[in-house]
Amino acid sequence: MNAIFAKMLYELEKGHDMVLVTIIAQEGSSPRGLGAQMLVKNDGNIIGSVGGGGVEKHCRDLALQCIQNKSSQIQEYTLRQNGAHSIGMVCGGDVTAFLQFVDAKQTEWMELAKKLLTIFSAHQSGWLVIHLDGNIPAILDESGKRIFGRLQEDVPKLENKTYVKTNASFYMPLPIRDRAILFGGGHCAQALSLLLTKVGFRVVVVDNRPEYADPQRFPEAESVICGDYCKIADYLTIAPSDYIVVMTHGHAHDLDVQKQVLQNPSIYIGVIGSKSKKDFVNAKLREFGISDEAINQVHSPIGTPIKAVTPEEIAISIAGEMIYERALLRESCGIAYHGCPMH
Repeated sequence: MNAIFAKMLYELEKGHDMVLVTIIAQEGSSPRGLGAQMLVKNDGNIIGSVGGGGVEKHCRDLALQCIQNKSSQIQEYTLRQNGAHSIGMVCGGDVTAFLQFVDAKQTEWMELAKKLLTIFSAHQSGWLVIHLDGNIPAILDESGKRIFGRLQEDVPKLENKTYVKTNASFYMPLPIRDRAILFGGGHCAQALSLLLTKVGFRVVVVDNRPEYADPQRFPEAESVICGDYCKIADYLTIAPSDYIVVMTHGHAHDLDVQKQVLQNPSIYIGVIGSKSKKDFVNAKLREFGISDEAINQVHSPIGTPIKAVTPEEIAISIAGEMIYERALLRESCGIAYHGCPMH
């Protein structure tokens, strides 16, 4: 969502009209789930995705018509054979897209984009209210109080960061990107940092070597810290919601980090290395007084077993596991962010 509204602001500043496409209803299997968004520029280029394939092509073509007509539209798509609105895809479900015309002459759109980007950068939660009559969306804070725009109705009950659709509006939670802290700034960390940023994590990199804790090595990271692995609390506060990846340049440093992060384990802790290294480090952790319950939460060896060898392959393996664990966590909280047709 951040990339979509950053691009929207850029295009608005150039005076370009566009269309914001949002999936507002979904049933069964589909390439993307509720809240998936795509921005269609007046030259036909797109930012974001509502699922690829036939849905995306039809939405793009229809969006160009909406730009030409300066109108908004709701469109249903059947992703199964012989459905009333079938487009040749056979995922097995149905989706409804709302195509909202973004008029560059309406200054409120620019105000909306700026407000959302400020909220994203501050990592604040809230709600974006898409009005199905085409009026400019509103923004609510975490409690449901209006902080921008106009509302079409009394705000319904909003909870658990789930999507809510009424006859008048579609309420979608504003995403807060999860923080991933990488202890170690080597080649694998470089590849992983870039990849995690692309899949919705904000990355912090920590290394005790100044030449590796160099922001130029990690231009996509939120921050890069040069600090003592034995004194993490001096420069970083680790939250229970953080994802921790331990990939330093030595067993001793990995052990130093784990001794501290396992005092109050985060959502995800993964440690790179072999099974023999895992056994060695775990024995030392027990000697230090770390409980088996905490030790057993560690993903080690880290990553999905895809026989990864190169730093890039290792990064894909780790990112895949983190994406999966993030999805499990969200589902355990009653939040369905995806409509994955493969699983």
